[in-house]
Amino acid sequence: MPQIFLTGATGYIGGAVLGLLLEHPLEHTFDITVLVRNSEKASLFNRTFGQKHNFTAVVGSYSDLKLLRKLSDADIVFACADSDDLPAAKAILSGMRDRHSNTGVAPVLIHTVSYPGVLSDNENGMHSSPTIYSDLNIRQLETLSPEQPHRNVDLALVEADSQGYVKTYIVLPSTIYGFASGPIVEAGLQNYRSQQIPTLVDLSLRRGQGGMVGKGKNWWGNVHIDDVADLYIQIFDLLTENHPPPDFAHGRAGFYFAENGEHTLFQVGEAIAKVLSSVGKGTPSPTTFTEKELRLYFPNGTSLGTNSRCRAERGHKIGWRPTMKTQDMLHSIKAEVEASLSR
Repeated sequence: MPQIFLTGATGYIGGAVLGLLLEHPLEHTFDITVLVRNSEKASLFNRTFGQKHNFTAVVGSYSDLKLLRKLSDADIVFACADSDDLPAAKAILSGMRDRHSNTGVAPVLIHTVSYPGVLSDNENGMHSSPTIYSDLNIRQLETLSPEQPHRNVDLALVEADSQGYVKTYIVLPSTIYGFASGPIVEAGLQNYRSQQIPTLVDLSLRRGQGGMVGKGKNWWGNVHIDDVADLYIQIFDLLTENHPPPDFAHGRAGFYFAENGEHTLFQVGEAIAKVLSSVGKGTPSPTTFTEKELRLYFPNGTSLGTNSRCRAERGHKIGWRPTMKTQDMLHSIKAEVEASLSR
């Protein structure tokens, strides 16, 4: 029975992926272990899913490097937690090296980059960018500076793959939107909302007016949470294919963007402003965050003014078929505002 280890089980992405694994037609043929920080949630996980599935929740965190290494001695690891934690990534790789030593077979690591900040620039919402990255253009991706967000972890994973003891697949979702659903949400165990759009909604509510960084001319890709989770399962399913597609790559070429359209941040700010205006808060057009607001709301800086443009060509080549598009994302903002208002 293949051993699967998943981190981020209560998170927006990790919970969605775990839900699909538990509903997978072959779920009875593999064993799932998840890492959960909260002992109460771990107990609830085990009570809810432990009797129906080959499932175990273990209490721990990314700072428990010995435990992380031990649990990563698995056939497949879904790393859906902190994509910037290099010590944790190295601990996971150590556990997978142990697996390779014990079995002689390279295990699989499907790693999550929380958003493609690795592609971001410093335009501060003032300009768009003509640069669009393709996950089929490896030479283009290798021009990225090691100083870009997340890049140090990505490079460590690629190097590990080149040594032959692990196969790495790196998933890079763009702006994820939509309310997550599925068994982990239904059990009350998963964060069901994204970060970027809800953050902009909450800040707009706080200032009483839809907001944006600069002129909002910067571009980002967008993808629905259900489509993101489907990409993970598509990769997972292809691992056992006798004749996978030629572009089903790992290691140096194993980068998989997740997007199905793109938007400017002005469009998002405008959609928020229109909903707020309809309930008597501000005007229908977004306004620029002032310098004072930027210091107050984003003391450590923000990605909301950057360009991060990509095309998910490799995913399409391997059979991934996302369904939700930019217009769906813009329509979803009304529900996001309503959720924040009710809270």
